[in-house]
Amino acid sequence: MQDLVQDALDNAEAEKRDMDVDMDDEFGDPRIVIVGAGGAGNNTVNRLYNIGVDGADTVAINTDKQHLKMIEADTKILVGKSLTQGLGAGGDPKMGERATEMAQGTIKEVLGDADLVFVTAGMGGGTGTGAAPVVSKIAKEQGAIVVGMVSTPFNVERARTVKAEEGLEDLRNEADSIIVLDNNRLLDYVPNLPIGKAFSVMDQIIAETVKGISETITQPSLINLDYADMSTIMNQGGVAVMLVGETQDKNKTQEVVNDAMNHPLLDVDYRGASGGLVHITGGPDLTLKEAEGIANNITERLEASANVIWGARIQEEYKGKVRVMAIMTGVQSAQVLGPSTQKQADKSRAAVNSEDLGDSRSRAAEANEAAGGRGEPAVSGGGDRSAWESDGGSDQIEKNNGLDVIR
Repeated sequence: MQDLVQDALDNAEAEKRDMDVDMDDEFGDPRIVIVGAGGAGNNTVNRLYNIGVDGADTVAINTDKQHLKMIEADTKILVGKSLTQGLGAGGDPKMGERATEMAQGTIKEVLGDADLVFVTAGMGGGTGTGAAPVVSKIAKEQGAIVVGMVSTPFNVERARTVKAEEGLEDLRNEADSIIVLDNNRLLDYVPNLPIGKAFSVMDQIIAETVKGISETITQPSLINLDYADMSTIMNQGGVAVMLVGETQDKNKTQEVVNDAMNHPLLDVDYRGASGGLVHITGGPDLTLKEAEGIANNITERLEASANVIWGARIQEEYKGKVRVMAIMTGVQSAQVLGPSTQKQADKSRAAVNSEDLGDSRSRAAEANEAAGGRGEPAVSGGGDRSAWESDGGSDQIEKNNGLDVIR
């Protein structure tokens, strides 16, 4: 029996050497594209570009030319130039949506052969909220698996919270799965950091997660996860939950799961989720029993019939420690924003609707007075999308009207 074990260990070393030699000869790798829409999405893409993501291309899309100039990405696209003059969407998601639709030919070209597309954005503003669903729809039509990874505004940003909720619903309808991170958690996690640095914490966690998921399927693992596995889990659809944990504790199996479950920025209930993708990274001292125990512990809340796929990678720099990253999909949650943010969104929507009702009555009275009291309806001039000019791209219906594409 001991001879059998020793032979297996010797063969494993030889196989590892062969794998290292053949790494450059691999073919058929999936193409991964990470798209950042709007200011927050651009910031995440900029961070990803600088830390590097093996096997992934970065794309920044914005209506704000000045902000886009400061961003580093493989491809940068200024959309809606004829509509916004490069000055941004002014916090109007419809403007962001129109601007992005005007550049759909170029976006199709950039995403044409992508297999997996991440769309990252901050919900509640103009460009990110409006552009993310459009980009997701284009990517899906091109045959890609689409994962939205977005952040939501602070509760105090009442109007933005309402826009975020509406934008999330639009994104939910277009992407295969969406992962939502709540900026309000920064108030508990890093309350005393300067504002810019506090937001960079959220950028970093989104960047690290996208990098982790991407490299899970582009780098070889001992127990491998590939694009087909990712596709199977992400096609479960709906809301997805992300967990990240790391420990150097001797009791790796339980402590790394505890760390993931208690992450201050990722406190979301995923009981009843229908799919789980778990990837474990450990050192040469990580045993098969430990790896299986981690995967089992972190997925025990899933429903009995959940589709769980897990993998493990051994890296020398993880000697004595272990890291787990998990994505749970198909979470049965009607409240995408989370309880506290959802409550604020409901309050804000009621207030906004009340204001809109008062404004509409006032406008109707003014229009009636201007029409000589005859009650004739006023004519609105901005609703027809066919009136909006195209901003270029490879599609024939898009005439070159000032689209900036920087590669």
